[in-house]
Amino acid sequence: MRYNLDYKYNIESSLLFWINQFIRSKVNSLSNRQVKDQKKLANSIAVLRENCEDITHLKQIVKDVRNNGLIGINTYFLPLEKLYYHIKENFNFISLKYIDEELLSEFLASSTAGLSDATKKNYRIAIVGFFGFLDKQNKDEYDKSHIFNIELKNWGGISGTSANKLPSYLNEQEIKTFLKAIETYPFKKQFQARNKLVIKIILYTGIRVTEAININIKDITPQDNFYTIKIVGKGNKHRVVMIKSNIIEKDLQQWLDIRYCQNDALFCTKSNKRLSQAYISRTVELILQSCGIKKDKNGAHMLRHSYATILYKKRQDLVLVQEALGHASINTSKIYTHFDNEKLKSAADVMDEL
Repeated sequence: MRYNLDYKYNIESSLLFWINQFIRSKVNSLSNRQVKDQKKLANSIAVLRENCEDITHLKQIVKDVRNNGLIGINTYFLPLEKLYYHIKENFNFISLKYIDEELLSEFLASSTAGLSDATKKNYRIAIVGFFGFLDKQNKDEYDKSHIFNIELKNWGGISGTSANKLPSYLNEQEIKTFLKAIETYPFKKQFQARNKLVIKIILYTGIRVTEAININIKDITPQDNFYTIKIVGKGNKHRVVMIKSNIIEKDLQQWLDIRYCQNDALFCTKSNKRLSQAYISRTVELILQSCGIKKDKNGAHMLRHSYATILYKKRQDLVLVQEALGHASINTSKIYTHFDNEKLKSAADVMDEL
């Protein structure tokens, strides 16, 4: 039977409901050769069918199932239990639809720090499997599913595999080349100022593409030699970023002079819709191609990685990186320490000190 994605009265209850459903499906599909007591297993399945009252109750049922011989069930439950608490404690979503690949990558980065690669792979398998289950089992009033399409192919937490690399980023010289290319790229005249503005805001502040396209006209205000921009991040969390006026003032004024949005959106299409992530990423990719820069990931999200990398190199302050990028955990920010060549040079020089 299929259910509405936000089946319960709040996101915590809905997430618990779906974890319960997923665990029930795994209990029914795992090999039962080692089951010690068939009657106890049937009782556990009956509880799962009626849905556990809270995550503690579900944890106890999983423990009963595991002790009864289905040892593999923990591989699926433990990562989802951590995800449940991560979302409960860090976000204030009104719908499960706000969970996306980036959030899950950040969750894995913070929750699997220090674990073995084998365990990290199991976490990824559990998360991908869970959201694949949701893709098939949820429906709306029109009998259509919300598709998460979670793959986590490029999650960088596992070492030694070609599919999990450190995020692509632009170095300082490439950023200079890219900025020159923005100014000379042959945009259509009616889109030129808008496209230049949104790309510069992402690059110079490190905000997410989704955060950029959801900026409203009232959210950007001048203050001394800066513009402050109010951002609504993941989990409806608010923060403020700043950008120097001289960087965007010309493009901002040109865009405001011709802005054709009929709503509060700062950025919109001619059909009065907010810009899409795909459009901005494709635009960034075309600009990079025009100036001969090739990366594994050429989309707009790479600009966020570039900003964070430069910020850490220049300031050596992980807390600042966490606050600027709006990371829920500082463990997510730690990935940018991998780009610190000065520390690597120091490590390379250590033998010379003998």
